[in-house]
Amino acid sequence: MNSSDYLTSMFGLAGKVAVVVGGTGELCGAMAEGLAAAGATVVLVGRSAEKGAQRVAHIAAAGGTAWFHAAEATSKAELEGVRDAVLARAGRIDIVVNGAGVNSATPFFDITEDEFDRIVRVNFKGVFLGCQVFGKYLVDRGEGGSIINLGSASGIVPLSRVFTYSATKGAVHNLSLNLAREWAPYRVRVNVLVPGFFPAEQNRKVLTPDRVANIMGHTPMKRFGESRELIGATLLLASDAAGSFITGEELVVDGGYHAMTI
Repeated sequence: MNSSDYLTSMFGLAGKVAVVVGGTGELCGAMAEGLAAAGATVVLVGRSAEKGAQRVAHIAAAGGTAWFHAAEATSKAELEGVRDAVLARAGRIDIVVNGAGVNSATPFFDITEDEFDRIVRVNFKGVFLGCQVFGKYLVDRGEGGSIINLGSASGIVPLSRVFTYSATKGAVHNLSLNLAREWAPYRVRVNVLVPGFFPAEQNRKVLTPDRVANIMGHTPMKRFGESRELIGATLLLASDAAGSFITGEELVVDGGYHAMTI
């Protein structure tokens, strides 16, 4: 076997179907493009048909296969609708990315109940429901599969100014490790992909000049990540070959942020 064939056998996803919840966003959109480039059929799930169409067009232009399904990540009924529609059209689901998310930098004493509930609903309940709906299918199917939940650096060590966001991401990490343990006998792997600082729609408002300076001072690589730099980690966790013994992992992609204290 030559090196090209070996890499294809390890990381190729031909014949696999991936559902990417939050796939219309910047980070999960890049992850979706990577999954499609590796051969998977990709279903982008989100609220914006316009953004979905743009991402589908990018994937198609690169030779991949994808379509968009409008759904609210916080609705179990709508996620069940996604599951059923994908199974009817593609016949299977093998990879699930739960990546819908929102952020806020409201001072702690000013956080309203509505804001708190909204962030918890999207960031944690959305992942919880995605795992329930798609995880049950994968467990019942009995052929294994991969669930990748999008975590955060603040889910490992809380960051200042993003109180509710940090709490929800910590919950996502905890839930993912619990499910990894529960579903390992069924060969359903559950991992957390943990981006460091990647400018995206949900965090641009909190990246003030002083905060950027602090981040750069704590990041050995002295730069932000680019969304494409999540693709390699995504393919590792998605692949039944390359990632076959990886579950319950918090795979950090952060330019060394967590390797540094002072």
